[in-house]
Amino acid sequence: MSEKILAAKSGRENGVEPGEIVEADVDYVMVNDVTGLPAFEVFEEFKAEPYRDKIVLIPDHYVPNKDVASANQAKAMRDFARKYKIKNYYEVGEGGVCHQLMIEEGYVAPGRLIVGADSHTCTYGALGAFATGVGSTEAAAVFATGKLWFKVPETQKYTVNGKLGKYVMGKDIILHIIGDIGVDGALYKAMEFYGNALCDLDISDRLTISNMAIEAGGKAGIIPADKKTDEFLKGKVRGPYKAVYSDKDAAYVQEYEYEAKDIPPTVAQPSLPSNTKPAAELSNVAIDQAYLGSCTNGRIEDLRIAARIIKGKKVKEGVRMIVVPATKRVFEQAMSEGLIKVFMDANAYVSGPTCGACLGGYMGILAKGETAISSTNRNFVGRMGHKDSKVYLASPAVVAASALTGHITDPNDLK
Repeated sequence: MSEKILAAKSGRENGVEPGEIVEADVDYVMVNDVTGLPAFEVFEEFKAEPYRDKIVLIPDHYVPNKDVASANQAKAMRDFARKYKIKNYYEVGEGGVCHQLMIEEGYVAPGRLIVGADSHTCTYGALGAFATGVGSTEAAAVFATGKLWFKVPETQKYTVNGKLGKYVMGKDIILHIIGDIGVDGALYKAMEFYGNALCDLDISDRLTISNMAIEAGGKAGIIPADKKTDEFLKGKVRGPYKAVYSDKDAAYVQEYEYEAKDIPPTVAQPSLPSNTKPAAELSNVAIDQAYLGSCTNGRIEDLRIAARIIKGKKVKEGVRMIVVPATKRVFEQAMSEGLIKVFMDANAYVSGPTCGACLGGYMGILAKGETAISSTNRNFVGRMGHKDSKVYLASPAVVAASALTGHITDPNDLK
């Protein structure tokens, strides 16, 4: 799929081969408030008119601004949007976490080539696109030329068949895979995901899987489009699209097969996403904070399952639970469905959309010696606060169950 998309976007009618360097037309380029400023500075050196319709500007990392430095970053984006009349700019209060917003606003569709100055841009592969993270300099080049060079990646195939167990989500699947292959197991590879277990997943869980392809070193994480994809895109996608599929006899550099029944609710222990273990085996780990949100697991489906587990109960005394819907739209839907009240009745803290806690920026920072169970995507040393804090990665279901008990908990073990 990656080879076909890159061939089409670079005008190579005879196709491309892994390892080749191509210059391809990019459909959209996204920057956030952290990566935007250096991109704007580099763009000015081109002394060119920008490809306005391809540029998407989304403040989300320090929203609302936490200090003067982050306010200056946000102002730079606001000024750039105004100066160059960039219409795809989402002011605070209008948008949310960039990757969820890119999908909600219809920029992502099968067969498209999208880059973003954020490593989790690979999320969009769940809708059959080739999407990858780039640096701010590369983003600036797309601003100015509409194109970017790519090294064509080799492709791996991952197949998950069978019926998933209760409370097993897309997060558990991708953690299970990363636990198997390691954080460099897909280094600069395109990861393609197949199997009837994947077909049964809703789009939200598929997005979670593609989101964490980068945590295995992947260049892209792609799930072929199907009827669920088309249904999801109805009424939101911008412009026409044409899905791309791998040939039936396509050659993969590696192939992996998994049985869905062998995947339990899974947790990544500190300090790598590959350091995985079944949640049921970590019940001795006490937590100080439970975090539900981020581009990985801040969608309405994630909030629903957490609310279902928490409804009518209270967060364990001594534990903080923070809930962050990924976008304004998710927040509004959660309110209309009564989910926000469920969380607040349980004594959870609910915030407007922001990346703040996930990247250790602000709002939810861990103190020395504290432990968090988090639905985010990274648990490196110091990721969410003090270098001597600990972050365990898990699904929304495990996060919710753990918030109730005060220790890491498989939701199947709740009484």
